[in-house]
Amino acid sequence: MSAAEQRLFGHWDSLKSKIREHWGQITDDELSEVEGQYDQLVGLIQQKTGEARKQIKRIIDELSEEYGGALSQARRAAHEYAAHTNEAVHEAADRVRERARERYEQANEVVRRRPAETVAVAFGTGLLVGLVIGLIARSK
Repeated sequence: MSAAEQRLFGHWDSLKSKIREHWGQITDDELSEVEGQYDQLVGLIQQKTGEARKQIKRIIDELSEEYGGALSQARRAAHEYAAHTNEAVHEAADRVRERARERYEQANEVVRRRPAETVAVAFGTGLLVGLVIGLIARSK
């Protein structure tokens, strides 16, 4: 089976309407009977219309490519959107990582310059949090 045939039958449900539009004398039942069978589809259309097989195959290939092209464009647009979103997320994560590193360095510098004050603040904060938790637990 050629690439065009695979593309055609890979999207058969969507392409049936295009085939019916082009060859109005083909019915849904007839299309259901030849589903997945390219040569039988071509034979059916030839029998109903009298057109040459080569011409029918060319038109089927065009209809298939037309639909496949729209799918390819949608797939490409979705891929580009995902890539752009991925890039934006990575940039945001890099900014957050950089800010966290800067804040860590600032905190490290404060601790290095004023170790006694830092220990006193940490102790006082811990004591205050402990008291608040104790009062909350006691009131329940």
